[in-house]
Amino acid sequence: MDMGHSPLQVLIMLNNKRFLITGISDAGSLAMHAAKAIIEQGGQVVCAGLGITPHHADLSEKARAYLSANETAFRDAVRTELGEDTPIVILDATQEESMVDLAETLAKQGLHLDGFLHSIAMDRTIRNKTVKPLLDVTLDEFCDTLGISAFSLIRITHHLLKTGTLQKGASICSLSYIAAEKVTFHPYRNMSVAKAALERITIALADELGRSHGIRVNALRFSPYLGSKAGSATLEPKDVAKAESMSPLGNAGPRDLALEIVHLFQPDLRITGEIRHIDGGYHIIG
Repeated sequence: MDMGHSPLQVLIMLNNKRFLITGISDAGSLAMHAAKAIIEQGGQVVCAGLGITPHHADLSEKARAYLSANETAFRDAVRTELGEDTPIVILDATQEESMVDLAETLAKQGLHLDGFLHSIAMDRTIRNKTVKPLLDVTLDEFCDTLGISAFSLIRITHHLLKTGTLQKGASICSLSYIAAEKVTFHPYRNMSVAKAALERITIALADELGRSHGIRVNALRFSPYLGSKAGSATLEPKDVAKAESMSPLGNAGPRDLALEIVHLFQPDLRITGEIRHIDGGYHIIG
C-alpha cells in the first residue's frame, strides 16, 4: 500500500494564522520566500515595505525618487508573487511615526497578528560593494544603522503590543548573519555590530515577552546569498562559492530559511531566545 502523502494531505501548520512580513524589496527578497512558505502552510500575510509616508517632509528630489522606486518595486513584487488581495502597509523604520501608523492601521483593519518577521536592515557605509572601515564610521552612520537594523525590532514590537495587534503566544523572528559573531572573509563592518545588537535584543525580548505575553523571539543566521539586495550589496559570486565549498552541506537556500521560519512560527512551540543557523554548517568551520 502506498503510504506517500500528496501536498494536500500534509499537515497545515499555520492554518488561520496571520503574520506581518517586513523587508520585502523585490521578488528575490528572503522575506518574500518566507511569505510564500507561510501561505503554503495555510497562513496569511500582511506585508510592510519601504516607501513614501505622510511623515516625509522636505524630501530632496533624489530621496523622493529613491523611496518612490522602492515602493513601486515592493508593491509590484507583492502583487505578482502573493496576489492582489495581500494587505500592504508602507513602513519606514527610520520614523517612529511610521511604526505607530503601521500598528494603528493593522488594529483599525482588525488584522491581528500571530507573529512577525523582522527583515529590515540599512547601512549607508556600504556603497557599490565597498564597505567603509569601522574606524571611519561616523556617529550618525553608526546610529542610523543600529536604529534601523536592530532598535526597530523593539519599537515595532512595542507599538504592535500597545495597539493589541500582536497576540499572546505569538512568534517573532528576525534575520541576522554570522558576522554578528565572527569576522567573515568578505567585508562586513558597521552592519555586523548592528546584527550583534539585534541578536542581543532578541535574547532580552525573549525573556521579557515570554514572561509577560507568552511570546517567542528568535533570530536566524542564513548562508551568504546573492539573490537579495542585501546580499548583493557586499557579496561577489566568488564569496558565495567559497562559502559553498566550506559548508559541510553546501550553502542553504532561501527555501531552507523559509521552512525554518515556518517551523518557528508554529503555535505553542516552546523555543525562544535562539540564534539559529541555516547555513549548511558554514558556522562550524574555523
